[in-house]
Amino acid sequence: MQIPAEEYKKMCDAASKPTDGVRCAVKAFLIGGTICAFAQAMCDALLAFGTEQETADFIVMLVLIALTAVLTAAGVFDRIAKHAGAGTFVPVTGFANAVVSPAMEFSSEGRVLGTASQMFRIAGPVLVYGSAAAVAYGFFYWLFR
Repeated sequence: MQIPAEEYKKMCDAASKPTDGVRCAVKAFLIGGTICAFAQAMCDALLAFGTEQETADFIVMLVLIALTAVLTAAGVFDRIAKHAGAGTFVPVTGFANAVVSPAMEFSSEGRVLGTASQMFRIAGPVLVYGSAAAVAYGFFYWLFR
């Protein structure tokens, strides 16, 4: 059965609501800003207790990744992301979500063939490109220094 293009467009328009870009941008800014403010407050607290800057940065990243992984596994992160949109994709939280989501999706196939093999489905290309780019940049830096 073939649907005419005009009728298909009408069906699509009826099924999808128009997006309020300003409202979405404000929500993304507020929720993303809250995540960043939380991270900064955690870093400031660690520094106030005498932690070195490099160690504090590492701890904050670790906490954000672990918290995002737990919230993703509990199904909470997706509900937050539904309202925040791009605000939840502050690089560390977005990456943690991108690793945990496919791993959860394929956990029914077993630990090795399911979870472990699918964990880097989305994040894998980023890791491969990052590693290859680092080697290439390092090689050219060494070659032309």
